[in-house]
Amino acid sequence: MVPIAYKGRQIDGGYRADIVVDGIVVLELKSIESLRDVHKKQLLTYLKLSGMKLGFLLNFGEETMKKGLVRIVNGLPEEI
Repeated sequence: MVPIAYKGRQIDGGYRADIVVDGIVVLELKSIESLRDVHKKQLLTYLKLSGMKLGFLLNFGEETMKKGLVRIVNGLPEEI
């Protein structure tokens, strides 16, 4: 469970992340034919609610893992 910080308050049990690495990176796992914008928005919302800056969508339903990997940032330059 990942707590949510909102207007100075913390709500425990806000959402259940698939994988959180060292409290700084969220990995959202999917196994679908192809990713859609809604999946990217979902991960960005998770990042914003948790205050984390970096997330990856990993779609195991794609032909190759390279095609199924999407990097999402919350307030970071895209180059990082």
